[in-house]
Amino acid sequence: MLDRKTIEALGGWEGYRLERVVWPEGSSRTVSLYLKPKARVMHCAHCGARCKQIHETTVRRVRDLPFFEFRVVLHVPRRRVWCERCGGPRLEKLSWLGRYQRVTDRLAEAVSQLLLSSNIQAVARFFQLGWHTVKAIDKALLRSTVHAPDWSQIHYLAMDEFALHKGHRYATVVVDPIRRQVLWLGLGRSRDTAKAFFEQLPAGIAQQIRAVAIDMTTAYELEIRAHCPQAEVVFDLFHVVAKYGRDVIDRVRVDQANHLRQDRPARRVIKSSRWLLLRNRDNLEPRQAVQLKELLQANQPLLSVYLMRDELKRLWFYRRPAWARQAWKNWCEQALRSGIGPLTLFAQRLQAYQHGILSRCRHPLNTSIVEGINNTIKVIKRRAYGYRDQEYFFLKIRAAFPGNSR
Repeated sequence: MLDRKTIEALGGWEGYRLERVVWPEGSSRTVSLYLKPKARVMHCAHCGARCKQIHETTVRRVRDLPFFEFRVVLHVPRRRVWCERCGGPRLEKLSWLGRYQRVTDRLAEAVSQLLLSSNIQAVARFFQLGWHTVKAIDKALLRSTVHAPDWSQIHYLAMDEFALHKGHRYATVVVDPIRRQVLWLGLGRSRDTAKAFFEQLPAGIAQQIRAVAIDMTTAYELEIRAHCPQAEVVFDLFHVVAKYGRDVIDRVRVDQANHLRQDRPARRVIKSSRWLLLRNRDNLEPRQAVQLKELLQANQPLLSVYLMRDELKRLWFYRRPAWARQAWKNWCEQALRSGIGPLTLFAQRLQAYQHGILSRCRHPLNTSIVEGINNTIKVIKRRAYGYRDQEYFFLKIRAAFPGNSR
């Protein structure tokens, strides 16, 4: 067994010394450490003022980090001092124990570190703590460490949605795409949600926003126009191309399959080619590339819409607005002259989003940062099997993306 002086040196309980140690007997694995205050000047936990008079002392059982196979319980005489500045009794300030905590600060830090790669239930079992105790520890630490963003340095935003639960329940996340910092989270994905974000901004911040990257959600754009009229909207490439895949490529593929009802082998080839057509050409395996080439050579409408998708992507990579505008005009003319119904309809509807596509020349933004953050959010949610406490969930997300210093 360790001697008392060694344990006291390892413990480092500032302002206290180890009076006695009670080792476990039988099958118990709990060691009890009885501490005693040292004679010193005390400080008020509320205002920090020096105090000399003790109002009362109450012994509190406090959990500390375990050592070896032992669970450690401290018996701490918690003193209430008389603070002349506050005009009444206050708890004594301790550097290693919070005002009303039943665990030491270092145990709380260890709990939060383990929760980065585990869940509450597993950590609670590891430290032999209650589930709600572990959650309260982590939530309190997150509240003290997750700070409000420095809005004065933010000129660009990216907004997107992510699923909270099954049943089409969503939340909105707002990100600084330059520093990869989660700035704000709110329930829903409606115009009211976006409005709530802009209304909570400090005075003058909305006017310094230069551009906002979003998907093709009208609700977000309307609130951006209302609160940041000087900001340009940038529509994300991924969302537009994904919509093109659903509305054009998928539709044409189904139509072509329906035309081949009498040729069942050919119809089966087209019906099974959905993911082959939707995947990027660079991500195809050699065998898949050959299949795609043979499919497109045999079907002119599929070839047309496939090539038009590549041309659509190029609109996001022009650096001169005049070139981008001409390329946009050419793409629309080809789409409207193609005679392919889904492609023509998509081009007509996309006309209303021209401004957000061409603005990419001036502001090279996209929501890929947000998509990456959304993937991490899924991992955080899956690790805990979901969160019942919305504030805690949002704190975990913000803590995972505090931002890069620039």
